[in-house]
Amino acid sequence: MPKSRIRKKADFTPPPAKQATAIKLTNRSWVAPVMLALFLIGLVWIVVFYVTEGDLPVDALGNWNIVVGFGFIAGGFAVSTQWK
Repeated sequence: MPKSRIRKKADFTPPPAKQATAIKLTNRSWVAPVMLALFLIGLVWIVVFYVTEGDLPVDALGNWNIVVGFGFIAGGFAVSTQWK
């Protein structure tokens, strides 16, 4: 019986190295000014409410003006999650 041919195995070649892909960073220059503005608006809202003894900024809201001020501050924290 004839002897079959022996196939020579190819030497191991490592897979090609992956090239680093560029990470696309979006322009988020608006985040810091908006965040700080919301913090300051909330702080000023609450301070004005206390200094004017509840007459300003909106007299009809009464003590809910504190909630509005903290709402602005919470909005500032929400915007701060977009900061990189």
